[in-house]
Amino acid sequence: RQLSQPMGTQTSTPVYSDPDQPARFAEQKRVNNQRALNIDSVYEGKKFNDKVCLVTGSNRGLGKAICEELVAQGARVIATCRKSEPKIEGLYKVIKGIDVMDNKSMEKLVKEIGEDSVDVVVNNAGYFMVDPETIEGNKCDFSEELKMIDICAVGPLRVTSALFNGKKLSKGAKIAMITSQGGSITWRAVQNCGGPYDYGHHMSKAAANMMGRLVAMEMKSHGIIVQILHPGFNRTDMTSKYKHIWDIEGAVDSSVGAKRVCHEINLMTLERAGMFINCEDGLQIPW
Repeated sequence: RQLSQPMGTQTSTPVYSDPDQPARFAEQKRVNNQRALNIDSVYEGKKFNDKVCLVTGSNRGLGKAICEELVAQGARVIATCRKSEPKIEGLYKVIKGIDVMDNKSMEKLVKEIGEDSVDVVVNNAGYFMVDPETIEGNKCDFSEELKMIDICAVGPLRVTSALFNGKKLSKGAKIAMITSQGGSITWRAVQNCGGPYDYGHHMSKAAANMMGRLVAMEMKSHGIIVQILHPGFNRTDMTSKYKHIWDIEGAVDSSVGAKRVCHEINLMTLERAGMFINCEDGLQIPW
C-alpha cells in the first residue's frame, strides 16, 4: 500500500503503520484495534520469568517503566544509570556510573555484570533537547545535536559491543534498540511538514536506526536477535514538550508503553531481525 494511505482505506493487512498519528489513533478507536488499545489482550509477560534483562537509562520515564514491568514478570533485572538509582523494589542489580557516551564505563558495565549471561538487552538510554530547532532564526544547537547522536546512536553500539566482546550475552539473546518513528526519513514529509524540524532529534534517531540495522545483520550469524523499536508515544518527561497533543495522538502512560515494548521483544525472531517496528500497533515503519 502507499505509505501515506489512510488506515481506513486498507483492503488487506497492512505492512506499515500510518505516519499520520492522529489519523492512526482515530482509526484504531474506530475499528476497536485491541492490539493498539489494550496491550494486555495480547501480551504474555510471564515469558520474561527468570530471564536476565539489562536496561539502560533505567532511572526515569520509559526505562524505569520497563524495569518495573520486567520485575513484575519475574525477570532478573540489571538496571544501569549514570547517577540517580531507579527507585524500584526487586531489582536484581543496579549498576551506577554507566554513561553510554563513555568508553571506560563500558568496561565497568562488563565487570559488574559478573558471571551472569544477559538474555535481553533494552538499549533505552536517550536524550532529547527541549528547544525546537530551525535554521531560520539561527536556532540550531550543533553541540547538542552531536550529543544526541552520541547518546542515541553511538551509545547503544558501545553497550552492545561491550556486552558481545565481554561474552555477556546468552545464546539466542535479544537486543532491543529503542529508537523513534522520528528516525524515519520517509515519514518526515508527513510528521514534520511545516516544522519545527528538531534536527538533532531526527538525525540521531535516523543514525540509531542505521546502527540497529547493521548490528542486526552482524549479530544474526551469532544467533543474537536485534530489532529496532519505536516504543510509541508515551507520556514522559522527555515528551512533555508535546503534551498539548498527547490526547489527540494517543499518548499512553509509560507503564502501557513498557508492556508494548516487552510484547514486541517476546515476538522477536531471527527471521524478523533488523525490522523497524512500531510498538503501538506491531506494524513496520519505513526507513
